[in-house]
Amino acid sequence: MGRSPAATREQGAPILDNRSILEERTKRLDALTGLRWWAAFMVFLYHMLVFAPLPGVITTVFAQGYFGVTFFFVLSGFVLTWSARPGVSVSTFYWRRFARIWPAHMVALALAIPVFYTLTTIPEGSFLKPFDFGILLLSVVLLQGWWNAPTILFSGNPAAWTLTCEAFFYALHPWISRILVRFSRRGALFFAAGVVACAFSYRLLVLLLPASGLADLPTPVVRVTEFVLGMALAWAIRAGWRVRLSPLIGVGSMFITVFAIVFVSQYQIDVPVVRHIPAFGNELFTLACAAAIVSLAQRGLAGKRSLFESKLQVSLGEWSFAFYLVHATFIYVALRIFGFQDPSWRNLAWFAALFAVDLIAAWALHSFVERPVERRMRGWKDERDRRARTRADVRNAG
Repeated sequence: MGRSPAATREQGAPILDNRSILEERTKRLDALTGLRWWAAFMVFLYHMLVFAPLPGVITTVFAQGYFGVTFFFVLSGFVLTWSARPGVSVSTFYWRRFARIWPAHMVALALAIPVFYTLTTIPEGSFLKPFDFGILLLSVVLLQGWWNAPTILFSGNPAAWTLTCEAFFYALHPWISRILVRFSRRGALFFAAGVVACAFSYRLLVLLLPASGLADLPTPVVRVTEFVLGMALAWAIRAGWRVRLSPLIGVGSMFITVFAIVFVSQYQIDVPVVRHIPAFGNELFTLACAAAIVSLAQRGLAGKRSLFESKLQVSLGEWSFAFYLVHATFIYVALRIFGFQDPSWRNLAWFAALFAVDLIAAWALHSFVERPVERRMRGWKDERDRRARTRADVRNAG
């Protein structure tokens, strides 16, 4: 019996031509969906500190929860490249991404506006913002993230600044893919290494040249390396790269990175190299995310299950985008009603209550907006594409 193309590549034989790689069916990697949920949960813990902080060092740990966004960006690049197929036009790709994020975003934005905006006088120190139609319009079209001013960057639904980054990444994906598909697995890995070098070099230049203005670059430009790294790793694996990396090490590296950042910051460790860990925290966590994703992907391809593939975690992972969109809104509703809570372990009750509210809202948003509207929008475009192909076939036949 002949070997499969994947098995042939694993034995070190020359890889198939790149179009053949694209045409191969890729395995569904549920573990990555499960892990995505925990990244969303990290962001929830981070935002809960605005309302109900906990005492002691645990607050410093939860304050690193914003790294969940870093995981989203790396995973997004990986998943889009992992699932890419030949024959999908650029317009269809863009429409599918639009259908994926915009409907749920608009509902979440509508929920957020009465929470974060007011037409009355704003008390000093309040998180409320004056209603500004022009700024809100930037949120509608996902352009708010191109400004670093907080009133614009966090306008509308504050959590949605990441969607500006994602929209930018989506715009680049088809064109970066045209470069990536020319690479062998080794070329893709060199490309990934170059992306990592660019990310660390940028952070180093920001630290060495604080007056250069590099720190003021728009967020989508700064964060694009995370997305592109995910793309490069996905293509390397599709092209036959296999590495034995235990998920215990891969996923564990994310915990180790957070621990190192907290430890060095909390105790002000002044050891050469080590003292710079917090400054390079996002870049180090990006590498940890890459290790986690690669380890789980490789385990899935080997036919082995992981702890993140339970039915509950996969379902939560599917709700994670909706959860991310609504979680901060309900946290700030509680802040607006009950005011800031003093640090206390009693605040765990607030964590539990708001988590339950956010989870129910995420389920509803996913079940009644995100999933059905995306399906209808994709179906509409797929039908248009089908009709266009039919007309083209008729003209060619004539």
